[in-house]
Amino acid sequence: MNETPTRVYAEIDLDAVRANVRALRERAPRAALMAVVKADAYGHGALACAKAAQQAGATWIGTATPEEALALRAAGVEGRIMCWLWTPGGPWQEAVEAGIDVSVSGMWALDEVRAAARAAGRTARIQLKADTGLGRNGCQPADWAELVGAAVAAQAEGTVKVTGLWSHFACADEPGHPSIQLQLTAFRDMLAYAEKEGVEPEVRHIANSPATLTLPESHFDLVRCGLAVYGVSPAPELGTPAQLGLRPAMALKASLALVKTVPAGHGVSYGHHYLTETETTLALIPAGYADGIPRHASGRGPVLVGGKIRHVAGRVAMDQFVVDLGGDRVQAGDEAVIFGDAERGEPTAEDWARASDTIAYEIVTRIGGRVPRVYLGA
Repeated sequence: MNETPTRVYAEIDLDAVRANVRALRERAPRAALMAVVKADAYGHGALACAKAAQQAGATWIGTATPEEALALRAAGVEGRIMCWLWTPGGPWQEAVEAGIDVSVSGMWALDEVRAAARAAGRTARIQLKADTGLGRNGCQPADWAELVGAAVAAQAEGTVKVTGLWSHFACADEPGHPSIQLQLTAFRDMLAYAEKEGVEPEVRHIANSPATLTLPESHFDLVRCGLAVYGVSPAPELGTPAQLGLRPAMALKASLALVKTVPAGHGVSYGHHYLTETETTLALIPAGYADGIPRHASGRGPVLVGGKIRHVAGRVAMDQFVVDLGGDRVQAGDEAVIFGDAERGEPTAEDWARASDTIAYEIVTRIGGRVPRVYLGA
């Protein structure tokens, strides 16, 4: 994009993505790094971020859905790509033909990928997922022997190759939580069983972003980093991005659409939940919940306008919200920074998460498709 959009846009610093990948690799020097680009790279743009991460040394790319993985492959992303969120009838054959590693959590999935491999005439790369305590996807310990046995048999017939064994933490963002060690113990036990039965995985992995940052014993052969790749702290308890050696890659900016003076007692936005106390200046920011601005942050969300942090006045509407500037002078067309980097004095995704009673993951991921992405460092 040659011209900066004038309404609202997300500025994505790919140099920050590269720097974050390098910083995370330093945290796990003996492990390979997977850059997770699911959900359009947490709102940052999957293709651009996958390429930037690879340039910085990420040797794996991770997605949730097979459609995400196939889109990256079709766009020219080479190397190892893994996807893990499958449902019956999914595009198994396309994934096998594209050389994508697919996750298998149960017998139905193994049956479908074996059939796809036969139809494709090539060996499928599969990774067996263990449910070590998260209780979402993954095979329960009680069913592990059956799945491993069937996978080993499928490998012997040549339809699959078991390339990985993996799991996912429930509470790695809460250092010291008792479930962490329980899951590590379960994972080691399930690894030992699979390897005893003849599985020789290329990678064993359980560490997500917080575990990569805080739990070296969980790094194994590969760490999977998602939010941290984009320079957002995966949990306030772990520290700010700067304290973790990370740089936020996204800055959400808008141009003021209108600046006007209103009298005391004037209502602002739907429901008049905000009334001006004195004559004051209001600025209209042309972004709303249709763009991903959380309505739950009404009356609380912070915005940098005119060199000062302001807060949403009244309710966030579908396409716009208002800030009260007091007596400060700004004009239509001036920049508003909705969130960015605290090191530049800007509000952060974490600030908006607190204002919305949610997590920073949701704030960046929810920025909608009608918000253009402008890439720096491409």
